[in-house]
Amino acid sequence: MVYTKDSMVKSVDWITIAIYLVLVVLGWTSICGASYDYGDMDFFSMDTRAGKQMLWMGCSLVLGFVILMVEDKIYDWFAYIFYAVMMLLLLVTPFIAEDTKGSYSWLKFGPVSLQPAEFAKFATALTLAKFIGTYHFTMSKMKYSLPVVGLILLPMVLIVLQKETGSALVYLSFFLMLYREGMPGSILFSGICAVAFFVVGIRFGHDLMPDGCTPVGEFVVLSLVILLSALLVHVYCKKKAIVKNILIYGVGGLVLVVGFSLYFIPFNMLWSLYIGCFVLVAYLLFLSFQERMMNYFYIALFAIGSIGFLYSVDYVFENMLEPHQKIRIEVLLGMEEDLAGAGYNVNQSKIAIGSGGLLGKGFLNGTQTKLKYVPEQGTDFIFCTVGEEQGFLGSAIVLLLFMTLILRLIALSERQHSRFARVYGYCVLSIFFFHLFINIGMVLGLTPVIGIPLPFFSYGGSSLWGFTILLFVFLRLDAGRSLH
Repeated sequence: MVYTKDSMVKSVDWITIAIYLVLVVLGWTSICGASYDYGDMDFFSMDTRAGKQMLWMGCSLVLGFVILMVEDKIYDWFAYIFYAVMMLLLLVTPFIAEDTKGSYSWLKFGPVSLQPAEFAKFATALTLAKFIGTYHFTMSKMKYSLPVVGLILLPMVLIVLQKETGSALVYLSFFLMLYREGMPGSILFSGICAVAFFVVGIRFGHDLMPDGCTPVGEFVVLSLVILLSALLVHVYCKKKAIVKNILIYGVGGLVLVVGFSLYFIPFNMLWSLYIGCFVLVAYLLFLSFQERMMNYFYIALFAIGSIGFLYSVDYVFENMLEPHQKIRIEVLLGMEEDLAGAGYNVNQSKIAIGSGGLLGKGFLNGTQTKLKYVPEQGTDFIFCTVGEEQGFLGSAIVLLLFMTLILRLIALSERQHSRFARVYGYCVLSIFFFHLFINIGMVLGLTPVIGIPLPFFSYGGSSLWGFTILLFVFLRLDAGRSLH
């Protein structure tokens, strides 16, 4: 069934479409500024980036209209087929794609290049919504949670094989949706801890404490394992006496060891922490069997996993990451400066944004961007053009528009009558939030440079079409909510 024009006009969320149109237009003006050469004002020429982006904008509007006119149940019925086709395309892409700056992720069709990873987001979101929307689904059962994790990891692995790590990491955003659908907060907590342990382990792994014998990174992480285990016991086991025991013997013993090493005989305090962590794990396992409470067992697994993760960090960093990825992380963490190499993009971007001041230099009046000091200023670093030309005020307006869009998507997701539509909506907003957070963060030097676009702003048809499909499919599902 195809709905009539009148019914669609009444049911579609025009507020979200209006925000989308404003962002797309602002994105096009930013591309004009980023690609502008002095004396070249023909922004509608197909020989310019601005002209090509205008063409892709028109195609996106047509694509959005077609999506709105199609029966909404199509996306439910064919979700698995969409996913299978996209996974197959991701699988064959590295074998047929040309080398593009070390990546094999772009398929060329004459003058047009498309990146399948951008469209796989939509297929993955639909499939997750389809699977989670089944009647008996619950995140607490392994037979449901494991397939969900597999559906997320599969496209990530296939995209990594294309040497496109940044695009693969975007799929981690789906775990935010899983948290809404019942994923235990402990998993999200573990993920945050993993990031913190990685940063501390890499940044301070070779620094020594004042005793000259103990590595700072390992000492801090192992100490955190003891403290966080006590916190988890307090939250999930509600045993004040057990928490007190861990703090008194664990933290108290640690204080004594630190004092002895600093003021009497310096020694490697990690051996004391190894013993402390071993005793902690044994104690938790004993409590798990004695009181028949699995939460103690899970906390013990957290401690073991944290220690194992800590000592795998160096291997992963040295052997699994590409050289350019390692140097970017080192620059971000302040381990290397390299303003002429890996840190050049971020440094020039911050200069461009800072030079914009409060009100900016005005449209086409930027100097950093016009003189091409910022590499990739039309794609991954497009936000620096906004900062330089429109200043703090313009940047704040753009961010406010994005946050309005995300909040609107939350509201639309929560009003859905079906779990399928709600899950898909949260998948969409999670992807938008991840792109926004990481892209703005890397432009400001707050997150690693992983090369992901800013939605509706970055130059390129694949990115714009991919985000358009994601958004308009959800708008179609939302419109169908009031039509059934």
